[in-house]
Amino acid sequence: MHECNPSSWWGQHYGLGHVSWHDLGPLIHVEQRLNSTTYLSIVADQVHPIMLMAYPNGDGFFQQDNAPCHGARIVQEWFQEHEGDFTLLRWPPQLPDLNPIEHLWEEVKRAIRQLVPQPSNLTELDSAIHQAWCQIPCITFQHLVELMTRRIAAVFKAKDGPMKY
Repeated sequence: MHECNPSSWWGQHYGLGHVSWHDLGPLIHVEQRLNSTTYLSIVADQVHPIMLMAYPNGDGFFQQDNAPCHGARIVQEWFQEHEGDFTLLRWPPQLPDLNPIEHLWEEVKRAIRQLVPQPSNLTELDSAIHQAWCQIPCITFQHLVELMTRRIAAVFKAKDGPMKY
């Protein structure tokens, strides 16, 4: 039987989720390593329709980290073609990861670690991840969204030094 290691599996299979002050959107399951082509396919085919539905007036924000596939020419060109649909937040290369979704991933991982028994295969783990995601309290993600302004201000104030936020 194949042993299921949630820690190693997590980074290889999940990476995209949707969060706003109002709610958590769906998780997007990624089964292969992301390159610019697979990332663009996910953004165009799955993320874009979610953004159009959630923000029909084009007032949503899309945040990504500085993974190499995010900066690829074909990805950047796609975002330029769809700039009226939402705002792409641009992050300088050395900027700390301020994405509030990283904190939500930690909430999910914590919930998975507390399960008894632990998931024994990838299907059980996938189900547990989705269940943990759906059980994150509203107050948790609302607090993270509200903290964004303060966190960004702390980065500018620190000017590459240590930060408190």
